[in-house]
Amino acid sequence: MFIYFAKRVLASLPTLIGVSLLCFFLVQLTPGGPVEQAMAALSAGGGEYSTGGRSAGITDEQRKSLIEYYGFDRPILERYFLWIYNLAKLNLGDSYHYEEPVWTLIKRALPVSITFGLFSFFITYVVCIPLGTFNALFRDSWFDSVTSALVFFLYSIPSFAFGIVLIVLFAGGSFWNFFPISGMVSDNFAELTAWGKVKDFVHHMTLPLICYTTNSFASLTILMKNSLLDQLRQDYVTTARAKGLPERKVIVRHAVRNALLPIANGLGHWMTLFFAGSLVIETIFGLQGIGRLSYESIIRRDYPVVLSNIMIISVLGIIGNLLSDLLYVVIDPRIDFA
Repeated sequence: MFIYFAKRVLASLPTLIGVSLLCFFLVQLTPGGPVEQAMAALSAGGGEYSTGGRSAGITDEQRKSLIEYYGFDRPILERYFLWIYNLAKLNLGDSYHYEEPVWTLIKRALPVSITFGLFSFFITYVVCIPLGTFNALFRDSWFDSVTSALVFFLYSIPSFAFGIVLIVLFAGGSFWNFFPISGMVSDNFAELTAWGKVKDFVHHMTLPLICYTTNSFASLTILMKNSLLDQLRQDYVTTARAKGLPERKVIVRHAVRNALLPIANGLGHWMTLFFAGSLVIETIFGLQGIGRLSYESIIRRDYPVVLSNIMIISVLGIIGNLLSDLLYVVIDPRIDFA
């Protein structure tokens, strides 16, 4: 097992190198970089705008100074290897726009994304695995029909539209004012008791979490249902029943356990969601998470932040895939990766 995972880690290094090369050169070659944006800001501040592809009011010395400030006076390959060298030392550099270390920005936005990721992961799996199991066991019943229709209805609603509906209905839009409209905690959060902080946090996160999790309900529920139905048709289930094993043992210890294998395969995707967050939900509910930070960094051509987010998400995806393999062994010990 250890040898297998060691090989997987070593095999992932070329993938990370390829991702870093592709993303770095694409980002560096994107028009409207930080130099151009800084020149446009200087021109706009002076009441002049770019004309004929050049910024009016910007001297060659100022342009040269900006190029040197952002390090673009060096060859692109030299910039790439310098970035990789700093990345290996866990030095993500400083943000062009915020003029703060990238780590500081990520640590500031990470609690929002981790909260969404962990809670949505827990709620989705706790609800959808039993729901998919019952839908498979009571296929074509009224329970299956009603719950399937409900999850597909929620799946069909775009996240931004569902978030607006929740705000209008429950956050003082036009009907009830049960929940706050934005933020993770209240302004007086530090003054509350421990139990008061818990209630305040749940109060603020209820609507965003509902909006965040509903879209994933349908896909995971149907996956679990179809996977269990497929296992119930297998010969080993028929054999177990013929041997006189109790139906509960046949389903829980055999069929459901094997049906969880495709579910475990999606762990790598969830690992990236822990970090990536959701731009739409963070924007609607006024939360500053990784998703919103990434979007704003792309718009502002904040290269250090953009590249750092991409590489962290790539590493988390690889870790998630390794954990998926480990879960395979936990669910089915017969699997041998040697």
